[in-house]
Amino acid sequence: MYCPKCGTENPDGAQLCQVCSWVLTSTSITAENPNAKTSGLAIAALVLAILSPFACFFTALPAIILGIIALVKIGKSSGQLKGKGLAITGIALPPALLPFVALMMGILMPALARVRQISHRMVCGANISALGKAMLIYANDNNDMYPNPSKWCDLLIEHCDVTEKSFRCKGVCEGRCNYAMNKNIEKLGSAAPPDMVLLFESLPGWNQYGGPEILTTDNHQGDGCNVLLVDGYVEFVKTEDINDLRWTAEEDK
Repeated sequence: MYCPKCGTENPDGAQLCQVCSWVLTSTSITAENPNAKTSGLAIAALVLAILSPFACFFTALPAIILGIIALVKIGKSSGQLKGKGLAITGIALPPALLPFVALMMGILMPALARVRQISHRMVCGANISALGKAMLIYANDNNDMYPNPSKWCDLLIEHCDVTEKSFRCKGVCEGRCNYAMNKNIEKLGSAAPPDMVLLFESLPGWNQYGGPEILTTDNHQGDGCNVLLVDGYVEFVKTEDINDLRWTAEEDK
């Protein structure tokens, strides 16, 4: 047993401490050695257990193993080591945190997916805006007429220093171009109504042109699509509002 006053280990059954003559009682049997050192393995187990949620639980198994080893060593140390609580926490914490982390991931994953969709939508809008500026440059150099719809992609690359990267929607993994030109723009040029569709999202292709029959919302999980108007304004039009778009000069708005 240990003397609670000076920490000296005395033989079991001793009445007085051999060093300081302190009266030993039955509670001294269970008293922790005040000079005992905290087990480094127990500390390591606790640290690894705390880190496990941030390391995808790769450190969970090492934490449990170190915690078990620490408990064994503490038990065999005759009071020279302490830290049972740390070791036990290191063993129990990873399994206790796993359901909580799984719950949090279930809550956060849909939100993260939504943020990703919005970021793809913004990049797509920036791309179609860049194409709109190229369209304007081409019209300024060609008597206010836009490129021929049947080869508008090729003409923008040839005359306006546009890269093929601008023709791709971030939300699509295939296709050379994910945009199409309004076929009704060809003869109107810059004289077209400012709220008339100039470019819009379509299925993958190249030099595509047409009208609402080839417009798609699939690039953004059916939520809508980016549309460039003649006045240069880029708008993400929701699916339920697509029928309100202006495709010809004769339409009443």
